[in-house]
Amino acid sequence: MSTDPRPSADDPRAPLGLTVVLAHLDVSDAEDVLRSLAGRLLDAGAVTVDFPEALQARERTYPTGLPTPIPTAIPHADPQHVVVPGLVLATLARPVPFGEMGAKEGTVDARLVVMPLLTDAREHLAALQRLMGLLRNEAAVAELLEVEQDDELRERAAVLLAEALPDPAGGGAGGGDPTGSDSGREDTDRGAADCGTTDCQEPDSSPGAGA
Repeated sequence: MSTDPRPSADDPRAPLGLTVVLAHLDVSDAEDVLRSLAGRLLDAGAVTVDFPEALQARERTYPTGLPTPIPTAIPHADPQHVVVPGLVLATLARPVPFGEMGAKEGTVDARLVVMPLLTDAREHLAALQRLMGLLRNEAAVAELLEVEQDDELRERAAVLLAEALPDPAGGGAGGGDPTGSDSGREDTDRGAADCGTTDCQEPDSSPGAGA
């Protein structure tokens, strides 16, 4: 396991440093995933003692599974339960079902779990936009899933997250949508951002939506 409760000071653009990074986490279900990650965060002093239950309760009420090219979950708790801002990233040894964001009964078989730790709700949108830049990139996520060691995963994730940062001027390699659909990208980002502020409602991506 690789842990570092301090946000990175090397990149002033980065809103979050990698706090806990785990490669091929072997767990049985979503609750086990959250329990394992919360325990490591407690050990790192990055969260309050109430964080584990708050994390589980929020996920039960507002599930965070995303049907990204490689399914991912982005569980989190409210800012009052976070001591040190950061980011948790874990690849899973096998797909684990998480409730689908914005769906009443659907699930996604997550291969990756990314957990933002935020102490300021205003940081949420920027953090989620950055994450979605990575999660939409199937090749990048597939690269992370192949890594077997925690330290190597931390290094690769740091590089890929930096590349996913949007250019402040609206250009640059990290600002484009690999699918070429800016409107679809913005809808996905907005839905993920809603998950941390209101009710985890994912935008309607069905054919004809918004027409």
